Amino acid sequence: MTKAQEVYDEINRRVAAGVDKADAFRQYAEETGRPFDSLRGSYYSHKKKIEGGETKPRTKRRETTPDDALADARAALERAVENIDREVEVADERATEAVAEAKALKASAAERKKAITERLEALK
Repeated sequence: MTKAQEVYDEINRRVAAGVDKADAFRQYAEETGRPFDSLRGSYYSHKKKIEGGETKPRTKRRETTPDDALADARAALERAVENIDREVEVADERATEAVAEAKALKASAAERKKAITERLEALK
C-alpha cells in the first residue's frame, strides 16, 4: 500500500466516522507529524489515480504527421474538458473544508483569546 493510499483510506475512514474532512486532515497531520498540505496532496493525487486520472504513457514517434497532430490536439482538448469537472469537484471540497475550518476557528476564538489573555496577565 502506498503512502498516498494510506492517507486516502485514513481520511475516508475518519470522514465516514463523522469527522469533517478538514478536521480529519488536521488530526491526521498532528498524529503523524506530516504537513497538512502534504496530506491533502497525497489524498487528492490518490483520488485522481483511482478515478481514472491520466496514466497513459506518451507515444514515441519518429515523425509527426498532420493526422497525429490533430489527434493529439483533440485528445488534449478532451482531457481539458474532463479536467474541468475534477477541478470543480476539488474546489467544492476545498470550499467545504474552508467553511468547516472557519466555523471551528470562530467557535474556539473566544476560548483561545481568554487563554492568551490570562497568560498575558500572568506575565505582568
